[in-house]
Amino acid sequence: MNILLYNPDNEITNNFMPHLWMFLLKSLTPPGHQVFLIDGNARRLTKEHLVEYVRENHIGLVGIGAMTRMIRKAYLMADAVRAAGVPVVMGGPHVTEVPDEPLGRDGEPRHADAVALGEADQTWPTIVADAERGELKEIYAPLNTDGKDVKPSLDDYPVIPWDRMDLDQFNLIKHFPRMARRLLSLFGMTWQSFHLIPIESGRGCPYGCEFCTVTGFFGDSIRFRSKESVVNELLMLKALEKRQKGKIAVFFIDDNFAINPRRTKCLLREIIARDAQVPWVAQISMNLLRDEELVSLIAQSGGRWIFMGLESIDPGNLKSVSKGFNKPDEYKAILERLARHDLYAMTSFIFGMDGDKPGVAARTLEVIRSWPPGLPVFGLLTPYPATPLYERLLSSGRLTRPKHWLEFKPFTMDFTPLGITADQAEAEVRQAWASSYSPKAIASAIGWLESRSFPDRLIHLLGRLAFRGIYFPQMKRREWVRVLFENRGPILRLLAQALELKLKLRSRGTFSLDPHQRVERTA
Repeated sequence: MNILLYNPDNEITNNFMPHLWMFLLKSLTPPGHQVFLIDGNARRLTKEHLVEYVRENHIGLVGIGAMTRMIRKAYLMADAVRAAGVPVVMGGPHVTEVPDEPLGRDGEPRHADAVALGEADQTWPTIVADAERGELKEIYAPLNTDGKDVKPSLDDYPVIPWDRMDLDQFNLIKHFPRMARRLLSLFGMTWQSFHLIPIESGRGCPYGCEFCTVTGFFGDSIRFRSKESVVNELLMLKALEKRQKGKIAVFFIDDNFAINPRRTKCLLREIIARDAQVPWVAQISMNLLRDEELVSLIAQSGGRWIFMGLESIDPGNLKSVSKGFNKPDEYKAILERLARHDLYAMTSFIFGMDGDKPGVAARTLEVIRSWPPGLPVFGLLTPYPATPLYERLLSSGRLTRPKHWLEFKPFTMDFTPLGITADQAEAEVRQAWASSYSPKAIASAIGWLESRSFPDRLIHLLGRLAFRGIYFPQMKRREWVRVLFENRGPILRLLAQALELKLKLRSRGTFSLDPHQRVERTA
């Protein structure tokens, strides 16, 4: 049987990092089946094009996984596939939280023939076998004989054959505008490909933040893969990078990569000992980064960026959403510790919390400007279904769009905040993005990094230009021309420095954009 695993986009924002679930399920598919993968973020298809693809490849089963922000598109595509006579099984956090919705049991139209609840590691082979016989059940859940939910062990983690996967649709360089590729070639880029590969070393989070779906989906007990399994995967990717003459970076998608610091240190030491370093990014709570030894090992093992959900600079706000373990008075010291090790942070902030008042963006931006430069991200507090936040707002009558996901609108309030109006909160987010990614802010950040290596400065500039696209449209040529023109100052300065370095290094070897090559710019 031919199987298609499809990850939808939300038709608004773009995310070119592959979603791990597709590759994991492909690796868990029993022999004798051919599995095709399409990620709508990297390869956007209309309903008609998806149906055409299904027919041309004689697909007998379509699996669709989606988070809440993508579920509207997921339903539209599932409806088109089912209308063409091909069964659809849906899974992921949203479907697990509201399974009656895709099955049409809550007054909405039916969108799926079957749903897979929770983690599908153990149920997926059964789903495939049932589909092949034409006997799909409506609900598949990982339950034991007592009917209790079972979280799969990661002890016997499958080998994902990245070296045999078709990753062409995820080649970020192919998605760069032509002018951007030409500019990067002037900076010395010779890579034929660049892939950001998701891998996991563990699942689960014990924190239970009020607005988060992670604990409800993966549980509050942490399960880990073996160190050997993780390191072997990194070595496979490192060898693949060499063969492709490209660049590979890794995103550890663990909900909290360093939740067990002792275990994390052991893993990082093993990465270093086996020379398995590739540039990597991970999500780590800031309170765990007080540990100087941990931060040092992160840097030595290939760590480059850390994603941190700081959420707010107001301790009261943090306490109100069960995230009081974040201490705003520690933010600056921890970010400075990261910068001393040439590590930088992607910092996430949420506006619209009950303690927010007009001017929250200006107050937050003033604090951010005192930190080493990073990549700040701003959003609005969003009540995802089945979270404690959703239940609290529902019971208090504050939800303005109870099923906001069926008409996805990014950066839009879906409930009535207490200390600020919805319109004001949305304006605060606009102000935060506009200020943080203005040409002046970008030039200031690159100037702050003047003493760092050239690759660090270039990667930070590229990150800034890319991250502004989370909020501001810049996929079309006209938009990119404007972005590059507005930021011509730091771009031209870095270009001059690149040419200077290239001339100096010509006699010593090939110029490299690899941050491991610690060549400093000379004045």
